[in-house]
Amino acid sequence: MASLPPLLCLCVAAAHLAGTRGTISTEEPTEIAWGLEGPSLRPGQPSAALEDWEEAAWGSWGPWGPCSGSCGPGRRLRRRRCSIPAGDACPGRPQEAQKCVRPPCPGCSSKTCGCPDHILLGSVVTPSGRPLPGARVFLRDWPGTVATSDAHGTFRMPGVCASSRANVSAQMDGFSAGMAQAQANGSISAVVTVVLNKLEKPYLVKHPESRVREAGQNVTFCCKASGTPMPKKYSWFHNGTLLDRRTHRYGAHLELRGLRPDQAGTYHCKAWNDAGAVRSGTAQLTVLDPGQPACDPRPHEHLIKLPDDCSQPGSSPAYLDVGLCPNTLCPSRAGSSPRCGDVGSRCCSVRRLESKEIHCSSYILPVKVVAECGCQKCLPPRGLVRGRVVAADSGEPLHFAQILLGQEPIGFTSYQGDFTIEVPPSTQRLVVTFMDPRGEFMDTIRILPFDPRGAGVYHEVKAMRKKAPVILDATQSNTIPLGELEDQAPLGELVLLPGAFRRANGEPYSGAVEARVTFVDPRDLTSATAAPSDLRFVDSDGELAPLRTYGMFAVDLRAAGSAEQLQAGPVAVRVAAGQIHMAGHVEALKLWSLNPNTGLWEEESGFQRQGSAATRVRREERVFLVGNVEIRERRLFNLDVPERRRCFVKVRAYANDKFNPNEQVEGVVVTLVNLEPAPGFSANPRAWGRFDSAVTGPNGACLPAFCDSDSPDAYTALVTATLGGEELEPAPSRPRPLPATVGVAQPYLDRLGYRRTDHDDPALKRNGFRINLAKPRPGESTEANGPVYPWRSLRECQAAPVTASHFRFARVEADRYEYNVVPFREGVPASWTGDLLSWWPNPQEFRACFLKVKIQGPQEYMVRSHNAGGSHPRTQGQLYGLRDARSVRDPERSGMSAACVEFKCSGMLFDQRQVDRTLVTIMPQGSCRRVAVNGLLQDYLARHPPLAPADDPAAFSMLAPLDPLGHNYGVYTVTDQSPRLAKEIAIGRCFDGSSDGFSREMKAEAGTAVTFQCQEPLAGRPSLFQRLLESPAVALDDIRREMGEVARAQARTTGPLRTRRGRARQ
Repeated sequence: MASLPPLLCLCVAAAHLAGTRGTISTEEPTEIAWGLEGPSLRPGQPSAALEDWEEAAWGSWGPWGPCSGSCGPGRRLRRRRCSIPAGDACPGRPQEAQKCVRPPCPGCSSKTCGCPDHILLGSVVTPSGRPLPGARVFLRDWPGTVATSDAHGTFRMPGVCASSRANVSAQMDGFSAGMAQAQANGSISAVVTVVLNKLEKPYLVKHPESRVREAGQNVTFCCKASGTPMPKKYSWFHNGTLLDRRTHRYGAHLELRGLRPDQAGTYHCKAWNDAGAVRSGTAQLTVLDPGQPACDPRPHEHLIKLPDDCSQPGSSPAYLDVGLCPNTLCPSRAGSSPRCGDVGSRCCSVRRLESKEIHCSSYILPVKVVAECGCQKCLPPRGLVRGRVVAADSGEPLHFAQILLGQEPIGFTSYQGDFTIEVPPSTQRLVVTFMDPRGEFMDTIRILPFDPRGAGVYHEVKAMRKKAPVILDATQSNTIPLGELEDQAPLGELVLLPGAFRRANGEPYSGAVEARVTFVDPRDLTSATAAPSDLRFVDSDGELAPLRTYGMFAVDLRAAGSAEQLQAGPVAVRVAAGQIHMAGHVEALKLWSLNPNTGLWEEESGFQRQGSAATRVRREERVFLVGNVEIRERRLFNLDVPERRRCFVKVRAYANDKFNPNEQVEGVVVTLVNLEPAPGFSANPRAWGRFDSAVTGPNGACLPAFCDSDSPDAYTALVTATLGGEELEPAPSRPRPLPATVGVAQPYLDRLGYRRTDHDDPALKRNGFRINLAKPRPGESTEANGPVYPWRSLRECQAAPVTASHFRFARVEADRYEYNVVPFREGVPASWTGDLLSWWPNPQEFRACFLKVKIQGPQEYMVRSHNAGGSHPRTQGQLYGLRDARSVRDPERSGMSAACVEFKCSGMLFDQRQVDRTLVTIMPQGSCRRVAVNGLLQDYLARHPPLAPADDPAAFSMLAPLDPLGHNYGVYTVTDQSPRLAKEIAIGRCFDGSSDGFSREMKAEAGTAVTFQCQEPLAGRPSLFQRLLESPAVALDDIRREMGEVARAQARTTGPLRTRRGRARQ
């Protein structure tokens, strides 16, 4: 597998601002150690190959193996196997060791072996074979350092017997210790190669999971960390207090037997190795009294909006409480099992539905409501991420890019750059890398937010194009600028001295060098969308902490005219101190590199203040910060500062700009970009510093951000929101922001300085807002309830009621309405209920179907889809649901619009016994008549009887096709594991009028199924839709008369040229 590009960051870390510069704590915690309350992101990524611990058990111990070594002291091992191939799936260790003694080695004392004419030749290298100079070499039973590796990583040990099979170890700062056994390669000589791995802080690949138990049952929490060296020390905490290791006898697993009510609460673990520590996410343990129900049988309130014609005229929309079962866990029947995973997980879900009827203006609307909840077997949620990878500069898709999940290859993007990733269980940070096979783009490393409850999330990933190569002379000093903004000086430069280049095996390289240095300049606000990772690192306490970046750069060095990758070092990184404006950041700036497996930044070096060189006359007044780095692995580097002044910002998304609490939208990706304002101009930012994204749930989202309590505009932020590629609009701020509209109370709103992006120029896009990140002041009651919360108040932010202050986004494409007879929340797949009238019959596979309807008329029109049982004997004539969609104008054709209307796909129902061809009726809600039907669709329906009645010229009816037709028929079908993603993809194809494209701009002439011609009614005359509801017979007579007049008029003007009437032009 190809290695990843060198990626570095010039960043500032707050730990150094707080006075803990360069300290790493690897000690065991004290008896009481407090951490951040609430769930935290995990700093690692589980391999896709990891197995779950469910159903895992140890086999019996095997026999003891032979004693190691041919003479002297040694050890022997015995092993046992886990029932799941991954050896870490069972609690405990897979092997045991025991000391053993062989006969004394001939001619050797207990500490030395004396063979004056013999020699041991060795080398110290990395796993990739790069030599390591300066490593300290040790020989077992010989005191002190016996050798040091030279510039080529080699060493010599005279006097070591060739046949001794001596154990040789090596140590080097920044690397874990390594050991190897010497092998004779002649009568008087032996060789050995010691491999040292670079120290890597631990990161979690398995987090403890929340559990529900009854008193007296047992529970096992599991934690697993990886790193170099592999972490072996674990500590467990209950409600933030360290548990005694001797009492609980824990390691990576914590088993609690005979649970008591006082043992309920939060649990988390910490793992240590020589490089540092890491803290896991928090798991909640609920302990129920015997007989106490885990699931309240009474459903909670859940309001759905009824069709407009079901409410009283002139009143607000009507809502109906259909009930909701709380999304809580139930005790497992295998609650006493010592395994990590629960067998047969159960959760609170619908046990019984009741049918009701709603009386609307001219019809009766059926609905099923939740009557009773209970503990049922539930499927584990499957997080799903879909998206598209495009070039940041041109928008072209990244064809067939390789996708890595952590370090595991999992597939490729499509020709259009599309990808789908199923999130592995227990994942808290989804680290994904996209590698361009053509080498034109930087390897794109992203932390993709996802919905842990199983709802799908869509992301558009932007890849940054590599800079054009420059040719360097390896025998000369070379300087490469960092930053190429036209109106600003470079932020810094890379300085490569003569002789700095070498091959992978350590040999000097003196030829021509092809260098590509790609710089992500935070002074360019548009670069934030293409920046990698999420700018986090693990601090000395094992917590994830944010960085504030001053730029990232990737270095790709190759021998000119070949693909041979070169190394370089030491490389001086010079940063102009005048480009760093935040107080304290000059002293705290450090150089970081990105670990592509964990998506976390690791410290490389600090910076020293230095004046410019005397020979560089025109810059002699400039002051530089100088750091050094070795360009070895292909990594991204970062100039960053850790920052402790942190807060959370509460954001909610709504279905429309009425901001009704009952119409919140889940699954929206909200992004917050921290900006550094120019002095005195908070609306004119000088640069961005970091960014974070979160996915809205039933209670919105809380986004981390830098903030300041003393100076409200010390940090500002730009906040945007998207749903499946659709940009949402925030509340307006012109002419001045209103508290009731923005959602924030005064006087805090004025202090935050809320401004929508179109505040100063109405012609600008309305896709975001800017605020001052003013930290709430203690004692100020108006600032105690959001929308900005202190860093330690994450729980309060997450649990804040909808009445508390928050920022708001609304869907622009709000002119849609959906009604299901059997209610289902598409953002929560666990809310699915099995019923013959369910819109989605299969909870594991969601198939979305859309019909493209073209409208010829002067305005946009609402189009309704009525879906009922068509051929299934138990559902025939019964309503499945309604869908309304407003037509969208074609920007290139006046007087024409089109609507993408969803209909219920035909196929098997919930019982999986017989298919049903859904009876679909499409009707524009205006004075409209059908003028054309797609010829291919008409032929298909004729060849697949029965035909739906077609006597209504104001509507189009069909028994929906069983086959997944395409754009040639005007039908768009997408199957996905997420209903929301299936619909978003189908809508994008419908707008584009193709079966594999995607567009947010309506192309009304492409791929239509049926065409209607609409006209505005005379003043005071009701619309056709209203006339059909009030007096269907009279309305149909009027339509026949009007159509007859139109047909006679057309016959007089077109005569014999009119052919194949009703066939759509494709």
